[in-house]
Amino acid sequence: MSDQIYWWVGFHIFIFLMLALDLGVFHRKSHTVSMREALTWSSVWISLALMFNLGVWYTRGHDAALEFLAGYLLEESLSVDNLFVFLLVFSYFKVPADYQHKVLFWGIIGALIMRALFIAAGALLIAKFHYVLYLFGVFLVITGIRMAFDKGSEVNPEENIAVRIFRRFFPVSEKYHGGNFFIIENGVRKATLLFIVLLIVEATDILFAVDSIPAVFAVTQDPFIVYTSNIFAILGLRSMYFALAGIMNLFHYLKFGLSIILTFIGIKMLIMDVYKVPIGIALGFVVFVLVASIIASKIWPQESTTEQHLS
Repeated sequence: MSDQIYWWVGFHIFIFLMLALDLGVFHRKSHTVSMREALTWSSVWISLALMFNLGVWYTRGHDAALEFLAGYLLEESLSVDNLFVFLLVFSYFKVPADYQHKVLFWGIIGALIMRALFIAAGALLIAKFHYVLYLFGVFLVITGIRMAFDKGSEVNPEENIAVRIFRRFFPVSEKYHGGNFFIIENGVRKATLLFIVLLIVEATDILFAVDSIPAVFAVTQDPFIVYTSNIFAILGLRSMYFALAGIMNLFHYLKFGLSIILTFIGIKMLIMDVYKVPIGIALGFVVFVLVASIIASKIWPQESTTEQHLS
């Protein structure tokens, strides 16, 4: 038990130090994130995740390391849809490029807290009620099938229920005031349009967590592996957004790949008491489908694509 506590405490100290370094040193001043900077930070977070994976292998063994890697890859791939929504939201509200990093940074902080609560609740339910795993399995199969047939719909951030509730109880300024989330205008404290964007980013992550967290629990029921793989994937999400924003439309078959993966994982969860799919086979299947969907997107490009640009 004491070893477990040391792992949890050490992990959080490391994460908080990296976030402080990110915001307090490298991004202290608001600026437009270049492709080079985005790729550099993406490489940093991916490298840290892989080094942590080596630590898991050394201290917890081969299977735990494969479980972490599978959970990490699964969360990163499911995050692509999340990135696309971020792009639409930023374009819809014409968020200045200088402030997009700040919105995503604080969005990630909120996501870390919400994921921790979701994972703790999931682990508690599974520990007390084993049949919850079957519910997760059915949910993932349904989600996978629905994703395959979903043609997508226009995103209208103003209709977001969190935004509508917030506007009802708190005054909002309908413009940007630099990088401020709140201002005092005519003696009244108001939220800025930048805070509304942040609120939508947070609400979007909660919706995506409903899909992704059950999927990772299908890979492993170890709360530490589920949590750390989620956190590393989320921490790299911000940099990945700036690196992939201009080319996300090239991965149009990835949605079908994710559909297959979610359905497979749901079935794996449903049959776990009859046949336990080895983690190596599950990880290999996830990697194969992801690579195949990306290659298919390259071989058979969309006939017409609309260029998406950051405002």
